[in-house]
Amino acid sequence: MIWSIKTKSQPIPQDALSLRFSEISENRRLVLASAKSTIPLSKHIDHIIAMEFLTTQSSIELIHLEERYNAHNYHPLPVVLERGKGVHVWDVEGKQYFDFLSAYSAVNQGHCHPRIIGALVDQAQKLTLTSRAFHNNLLGEYAEFMTNYFGYERLLPMNTGVEAVETAIKLARKWAYQIKGVAEGKAKVIFASGNFHGRTLGVISASTDPDSRKGFGPYMRGFEVIPYNDLAALEIALQDPNVAGFLIEPIQGEAGVNVPDEGYISTAYDLCKAQNVLFIADEVQTGIARTGRLLCCDHEGVKPDLLILGKALSGGVLPVSAVLSTDEVILTIKPGEHGSTFGGNPLACAVAMEALKVVEDEHLADNAKELGKTFRSRMRVLQQKRPDLISLVRGKGMLNAVVINDTEQSKTAWNICLSMAEHGLLAKPTHGNVIRFAPPLVMTESQLGECCDIIEGVFSGFEK
Repeated sequence: MIWSIKTKSQPIPQDALSLRFSEISENRRLVLASAKSTIPLSKHIDHIIAMEFLTTQSSIELIHLEERYNAHNYHPLPVVLERGKGVHVWDVEGKQYFDFLSAYSAVNQGHCHPRIIGALVDQAQKLTLTSRAFHNNLLGEYAEFMTNYFGYERLLPMNTGVEAVETAIKLARKWAYQIKGVAEGKAKVIFASGNFHGRTLGVISASTDPDSRKGFGPYMRGFEVIPYNDLAALEIALQDPNVAGFLIEPIQGEAGVNVPDEGYISTAYDLCKAQNVLFIADEVQTGIARTGRLLCCDHEGVKPDLLILGKALSGGVLPVSAVLSTDEVILTIKPGEHGSTFGGNPLACAVAMEALKVVEDEHLADNAKELGKTFRSRMRVLQQKRPDLISLVRGKGMLNAVVINDTEQSKTAWNICLSMAEHGLLAKPTHGNVIRFAPPLVMTESQLGECCDIIEGVFSGFEK
């Protein structure tokens, strides 16, 4: 596939644009080496050009700038993006890609959806922030809209997904002390192994991921971790009368799109109800139409006692998150006990309401359901053709994963993603050997077909 890349000054010869993205990774290593050495960056650039590596100076400079001044807490693909619209993004050289990550499902409505951007611009010209020291004219409307939309009594607005998770944990503990009658300091929250709820000190205390935990102790007490998708383990853990809540992802996205057995969520909910324990669903990644229903829990007819939302709540425009529950749970927290300067700000309220209207008006849940069936069907045919590369295809709606037939420590999945990027499709491995595929839900059937062609072409020609 020929790339069409232009710099601001002159076009790059097309015959120089056929090298693999694996070579760009080497560029990135050289740039980082330059930042750590006394050798001028220009000498590395000369070396790269001399070896005909695929890149441009602008990309090198931007990656170098980030490596030099930003924290090294991410390992991105060597692509520098500057623009997005719908299911597409463009890099600084003008190359177009299909986005198959959707900012970890934050842009379910597509990049820069005009209605959402319109709501953002309109409200930004009026009032963006008041803090909660004063009322604003949109928070009440937003709270009413959210509770009606999702079928709850009350809302507690926050910003990031992990803030909402921490808020739900605090609510569960407060409810346990004030309503359930647990002795002060004894409340316990149960988590599932393989979870990913964020990286604050609270939730990493319940994480089983060594990368998230190592070097950040001591950890918070009052958490118990049981195996995911194990109802017998949950039943045993719930025997403890001090358990306040069970916090679960209906599908574990970051762990590799782990889909539990059918009936797991509904049975877990019933077990919690039998023991007067709050069932807490982290739907930050799975919610808002991603899995083919408005909420992933809807597949099993479960209404969580506490619902945690984020990411696509704003359509990827700004951080907006929320916890929804009953009066009994949320009103246990009184003024001064929890809050956020930006939580419930008028800009977030306006954007979130429009983002959710888009989900409903454009039938994104239905689209995700149908496209997901097509995607998994085609990937399973591909699996039959390349069993040496693909060991499993799994997912629900448009949250899917292809498990690569190699170890977590291998670079096979990474190199496949580099090759897909070369051919105009962006995805990224999670946990080493699993490639997550989660495009914006505004994707059309024809666009999905084109994307499947790209994926199949890369896998068909890939050699370990």
